[in-house]
Amino acid sequence: MPTITSSEELASLLDEGAPIALLDVREHGEYNLAHIPGACPLPRRLIEYRLPRLVPNRATRIIVCDDDGRRAALALGTLERMGYENGSVLDGGINRWTSLGYGSEWGVNVPSKDFGERLQVEQRVPEITAEELEAWISRGEQFVMVDSRTPEEHNNFCIPGSRSLPGGELALRIWDMMDTEDTPVVVHCAGRTRSIVGTGLLQRMGVRQIYGLRNGTMGWQLAGFDLEKGSGRVTLNAPSVDALGKAEAFGRRVAEEDGVNYLTVGGLQRLLSEQCKENVYLVDVRTREEFESGHIPGFWWHPGGQAVQESDNVVGVKAGQIVFCCDGIARASVTGSFFRQMGYPNVQVVEGGTRAWEEAGMDLESGIRDAGPATLEEAQACVSSMPSGDVASMLEGSAAALFVGTSGEFSEGHPPGSRWVARGSLELLVDGIVLSKSTPLVIMSPEGRESMLAAFALVEMGYENVVSLEGGTRGWAAEGRPLEMGLSGVMTPPDDLVATGSGRNFAGAIEYLRWEEELGRKYERD
Repeated sequence: MPTITSSEELASLLDEGAPIALLDVREHGEYNLAHIPGACPLPRRLIEYRLPRLVPNRATRIIVCDDDGRRAALALGTLERMGYENGSVLDGGINRWTSLGYGSEWGVNVPSKDFGERLQVEQRVPEITAEELEAWISRGEQFVMVDSRTPEEHNNFCIPGSRSLPGGELALRIWDMMDTEDTPVVVHCAGRTRSIVGTGLLQRMGVRQIYGLRNGTMGWQLAGFDLEKGSGRVTLNAPSVDALGKAEAFGRRVAEEDGVNYLTVGGLQRLLSEQCKENVYLVDVRTREEFESGHIPGFWWHPGGQAVQESDNVVGVKAGQIVFCCDGIARASVTGSFFRQMGYPNVQVVEGGTRAWEEAGMDLESGIRDAGPATLEEAQACVSSMPSGDVASMLEGSAAALFVGTSGEFSEGHPPGSRWVARGSLELLVDGIVLSKSTPLVIMSPEGRESMLAAFALVEMGYENVVSLEGGTRGWAAEGRPLEMGLSGVMTPPDDLVATGSGRNFAGAIEYLRWEEELGRKYERD
């Protein structure tokens, strides 16, 4: 039997700010509908991939929750297999939590959303409506419009004419994009948060005419205007000496004002030698290209704007030590400032960043390492990986095929006849799908790694003939083998994904924007 934590005990731990990790292992769609405030979203299918970064110290007290405790108990077994020795299951899950009168909230990335709306209220961040912006464009007004989302999101769709400038790069590069200091600047994202945060940053930095596009691309579409797709305007040039100087001075100022501490190379080395004793988060906030060309060993990449947007996906224990790094201090200091404003108590910046590390005679590491999910080697030792041709022959016979990726990945293409099963619930559902443990089973996912882990779980349950599709369904498709599209065979609406950006219909966009704005009501003053 798993170790149990009661709702009463969890509430007490949260109230006192205890150094715990509260992990909600339901799917993102379920988490979005209702979750315990302070819970980190970590779907069970992603535990092996993300937990080592979310909770680096394996001695941390971890409380796992879901709806009723059954998936949490399965997830706890994965934690223990990974070496986490102090885990427990929330008794009765969020169902019992709410039945006892404790609060819940809905939405994803709530800490950053709440912060953005607080910033909007307290700092009176200037806004421009979609109708006003469209009039500027129609009149040929001269202004700079930047998209503070990721380059990938920007290239997917954006306001016509905008340029990609992710939030973590704004302070460093905005001055080089303006003809004069009086040039108007408009910041947009898909909704509200990254626009508000980016606009508020430039407002604080002293940009004279700065506006956030109210409600972003969703507001633009709701006003009846079309988005641009595939802009390609995602190149980031090196900042000028003047822009770099302004950004570094601003970074140092906000670090001092907001309580961000600086860490010397020697201090970082001492921290690295002791990080196994506590939760230490080492985050490089530069662009992907910069990180790949050379970063301090032990740091992982999460660009500054996205780190703020997804803080609850970056830091699993709020009381942990967070260390940000760039190539100087500007981008790391600005990111650290936002984390301090969001209530993270222990935030530091590497003084001088990667340049100081190299100047001290230390080597940088190149590339982005992907060691694969924990426990994968154990799974590979027990489960056969079968090439597509052999799997095709199996499917012509009596074999059953289970797809354990997301419902969206299943809809994009799966071998005909395969059935979608959410990996997080696989052990709870498989008996109703596969009636005999001697039935040949083919488990598949897009890349093949997730299916290997799922197949391993079935082997441990006693299924006698289980294989994983080698190379995943992407390898299957690359060989020109047939694919079936859509949610074939799925009888109930999937609850694993959350619609975002242009994926929402108009009613969904309106409801989402109302929810975001409502978060700021509690900060309003008469």
